[in-house]
Amino acid sequence: MSGRNEASDERGRLLSDPFDYRVTKQGGVIVYRGGRQVMSVGGQDAARLVAALQRADDSQAQHLLARASGNYRRGNE
Repeated sequence: MSGRNEASDERGRLLSDPFDYRVTKQGGVIVYRGGRQVMSVGGQDAARLVAALQRADDSQAQHLLARASGNYRRGNE
């Protein structure tokens, strides 16, 4: 998988150290990795992320969370 719409995880880091998330009562999304909070997303960004996560399979969800957290943007991580 490669390209703009389908991110690549050539080193397998999303499999070995996956992201996790929790949707808050207020509709925000808290993103975790390695048991630690990486970031939180709120407002319209959170609403779009939750909608995308509901449609995504596990692999796609990992890529969405990586993109939302700012990791894996440059392709060299």
